[in-house]
Amino acid sequence: MRLIYTDIILSNPMEQNLKPMEVKSLVDTGSNFLCIPQHIANQLKLKVHDKREVIIADGSTKNVDYVGPIKINFDNRMCLVGALVLGEQVLLGAIPIEDMDLVIHPAQLKITVNPQNPNMAVAIVM
Repeated sequence: MRLIYTDIILSNPMEQNLKPMEVKSLVDTGSNFLCIPQHIANQLKLKVHDKREVIIADGSTKNVDYVGPIKINFDNRMCLVGALVLGEQVLLGAIPIEDMDLVIHPAQLKITVNPQNPNMAVAIVM
C-alpha cells in the first residue's frame, strides 16, 4: 500500500502571537494520535502535560511527551488535540481524522473533508 500525505496547519491556541506552521503530514490510521517531532513542539511552545508509553512500528516501546493543546486546520475543518512528541515526521492519526470528519481515498492517495458533510464536521455521539 502506498503512503498518503497531506498538508495541515498546526498552531498553539494558547500562544496567539506565534505563527501557525504549515506541515506535510503522513496520514496514519495505524496511529490514534497526532505525532509531532520535537522541533515542532519547541517552535509552538507546547506545554508537556504527561508522559505516555507508546508502541512503535517495530514493536518496541518508548516513553514520550504528551503535549498540547494543539490546533489542527485542514481545509475548512479544525480540531484541538494533544500530541505525542515522537519521530522526525508529523503523523495525522485516527482521532483527529475522525474529529474533523475527514475521508481517506486510498486509490487517489488523498484525504478530503467528508463529501456528505462539506460545510461542517459531523460526529456520531451515541
